[in-house]
Amino acid sequence: MTSPAILSPTPASLPPAPEQELRAALGPLAPMLSDPAVTDILVNGPDSVWCDRGEGVDRAALRLTDERSVRRLAVRLAALAGQRLDESSPWVDGLLPGGLRLHAVLPPLVEGTAHISLRVPRRRVPSLEDLRAWGMVDDVGHVLLEAVIDSTVSFVVGGGTGTGKTTLLGAMLSRCDPGHRLVVVEDVRELRIDHPHVVHLQGRARNVEGRGEVTMTSLVRQSLRMRPDRVVVGEVRGAEVRELLTALNTGHEGGCGTVHANAAGDVVSRFEALGALAEMSRSAVRAQVGSAIEVVIHLARDGRGRRTLREIALLRDHPERGVQAVTALAAGTQGWRPGPALDELLRRLGLERGELPW
Repeated sequence: MTSPAILSPTPASLPPAPEQELRAALGPLAPMLSDPAVTDILVNGPDSVWCDRGEGVDRAALRLTDERSVRRLAVRLAALAGQRLDESSPWVDGLLPGGLRLHAVLPPLVEGTAHISLRVPRRRVPSLEDLRAWGMVDDVGHVLLEAVIDSTVSFVVGGGTGTGKTTLLGAMLSRCDPGHRLVVVEDVRELRIDHPHVVHLQGRARNVEGRGEVTMTSLVRQSLRMRPDRVVVGEVRGAEVRELLTALNTGHEGGCGTVHANAAGDVVSRFEALGALAEMSRSAVRAQVGSAIEVVIHLARDGRGRRTLREIALLRDHPERGVQAVTALAAGTQGWRPGPALDELLRRLGLERGELPW
């Protein structure tokens, strides 16, 4: 008697691949992912779809059916991110397959219908050479950013929303010594690094019962027990600043992260505000920042919406005004303008003025 054949699952019975599932969930937005230049997709309503291709936000030639279809799209994407989006949980911040970062919010918290924001990761982790080719950094900036990584000074990348902080940090960390262990802590995983030894820790929101939350503060504390050569906080924006500053003051060289700030000179004030969330006094924050962080790298968009390196500053302790970000190089209309901290920055990085390709 012939043994019954072992039936293999037909293609129709196999679960969809992550990319297929994502495209199905995105529906009419899916074709926009085919454009490698797209970094952000924003939906404000059925006739208000926008995208950013690296030079500012432009209106897309796309219209969704109606407000209900926008809401269904938001709920579908939230489910794909493993979260719920309804009246009891009217916003969501999650990660979709392929590394897309999702944020969605429902009325009445926002006017009209659901609003959706998608941050699209680049298919390939860009290197510093790529960023130079794209005009984000020039030859002088390229040399200095390489030296920041090679010298293992601690640093933060500052700038406004969408200025490329995460992209630049990923490119810099990708050229770290392959023998170093990088432990990365993020609220939502967004930082991509082309390096052989990266450990990613990601926070977790509380469930519908109000349990299971894992905070950034807890994760930073855990990262210090994982024998890191570099502790990386994808975005410093809460009470975890206390643990990060403590870590960088206890022998963890080369620690880094990103922080929202309008200028390099605002970084210390930003840390003071974050330190207040951790019940740290202003004087305690300044004392910790002054010895924990050495270099501030500031990004901004130019008049045409392009992301560019605008300033590199050094944190110095002033006898009367306390810790301040002192400019080493600032971008001007005629190129880089040397600042009062340039020589000290070059000394810390092991460079001479003559080595910079002015």
